[in-house]
Amino acid sequence: MNVAKVLDAKGLACPMPVVRAKKAMDELQSGQVLEVHTTDKGAKNDLPAWAKASGHTVLEMKEDNGVLMFWIQKG
Repeated sequence: MNVAKVLDAKGLACPMPVVRAKKAMDELQSGQVLEVHTTDKGAKNDLPAWAKASGHTVLEMKEDNGVLMFWIQKG
């Protein structure tokens, strides 16, 4: 996967991972991919809901040692 930007939002509580993801996504061009790392369990629902509402696509989501990782393509 060709990732344009990686956002480290580990240790941030809701709603900061979504706020930071929005800010990072604003810097990308349509079709580019943002990789987000977070430890906020609420992000499991919040980031996909935000992505859908914003016209972006969650390509993949996985969890590794308590870190949630998302790959979101800008719409």
